[in-house]
Amino acid sequence: MKRFIQLSCMTAVLAASAVAVAQTGGYSGPSAAAAPAATAKAAPGGYTGPSSVPLMTAKDLLANGKDDQKVRLKGKLLSHKGDEEYEFADASGKIIVEIDDKRFPAGVKVDHTTEVELYGEFDKDLIGESKLDVDQLKVVGK
Repeated sequence: MKRFIQLSCMTAVLAASAVAVAQTGGYSGPSAAAAPAATAKAAPGGYTGPSSVPLMTAKDLLANGKDDQKVRLKGKLLSHKGDEEYEFADASGKIIVEIDDKRFPAGVKVDHTTEVELYGEFDKDLIGESKLDVDQLKVVGK
């Protein structure tokens, strides 16, 4: 019984420490959703070097992209559409992107004026709207 109480206390202390240390970041720009976008917790940083994944434009991706193709886009998130959907735009046009909250960098606010680079997999739908499922979001400018 004594060990159970000790383990319970240790678990409570560790849980409180994790909450206290967590940093918030995420999208803070315009939203088309009824409820405001939740503040997101982000995954720790990853690889930030060069990539062999081609940089494309939204227009070219929508016109010529293949299903499950790995791509990279550079532009801005214009608005939050709800859940994990955002409207992304570059100089060529717009595309809907799906970004899980954990993909936003910790402690960094991203809004409609922030330039980002998105890495992900193109989801080409025969019926409906094709999207980019984002695996990594990198802030490249404000």
